[in-house]
Amino acid sequence: MIVEPFGVDRPVIGMVHLPALSGSPGFEGDREAIRERAVADAEALDGGGVDGVLVENFGDAPFHPDDVPKHVVASMTRCVGAVADAVDAPVGVNVLRNDAEAALSVAAATGADFVRVNVHAGARVTDQGVIEGRAHETVRLRERLDADVRVFADVAVKHSAPLGERGIGEVVAETVDRGLADGVIASGTGTGRAVDRDHLAAVAAARDDLDRRVPILVGSGATPATVADLLTVADGVVVGTALKEGGETAKPVDPDRVAALVDAADEARR
Repeated sequence: MIVEPFGVDRPVIGMVHLPALSGSPGFEGDREAIRERAVADAEALDGGGVDGVLVENFGDAPFHPDDVPKHVVASMTRCVGAVADAVDAPVGVNVLRNDAEAALSVAAATGADFVRVNVHAGARVTDQGVIEGRAHETVRLRERLDADVRVFADVAVKHSAPLGERGIGEVVAETVDRGLADGVIASGTGTGRAVDRDHLAAVAAARDDLDRRVPILVGSGATPATVADLLTVADGVVVGTALKEGGETAKPVDPDRVAALVDAADEARR
């Protein structure tokens, strides 16, 4: 499957994990250093052959549940704009924990191509409390902004639990058919943790039962050793931790690790 906006079969999307932005407890006082780090990581990913780059305010813990302050939107816009200017690959935005309005607005303002929404439909229990999806607002906002931005939505997103027992088929169907997501993301239980293979297969099977043909992306835990197998089921992968120095999520991107993972993915895509 050719996955848009990447224009390739089974894309590899690399993560730019921003350090703590101003206003967050971990902010170290240098806004320009954050922008420079974002650009350097994005250029390392792009130079290593990834098919897309996703910018996320990873360092902003503890995260706002669903409405980040305006200064976060401003900082994200500056960083995403700098990344979009620096690389040729499509660029995406994720505003943690679940501010889809902010992510979509940043994407529209910077010319970015896609957003990731952790809870797009339904509700999940998280360390920020109960987070409810706002697909009705997100999709309508995209229309009002006249933005050509794709929405990739998690199902059973990491660092969360369901409010009640629901089959994954029902969750996928509502995310796609009623939430109108352009793609679905299946992840492990936490950042850098491998997706359960049975869960991934169930998500893919649920997608196959729908009228809309949307891509399934793996949202965490892919490594050079596992990416080829994952791409026999999934239509792409989002990779962060495995591409960082020493395999540590908050570290800078390691070009050698990027090359190793892209090479492994290419073996599956040949």
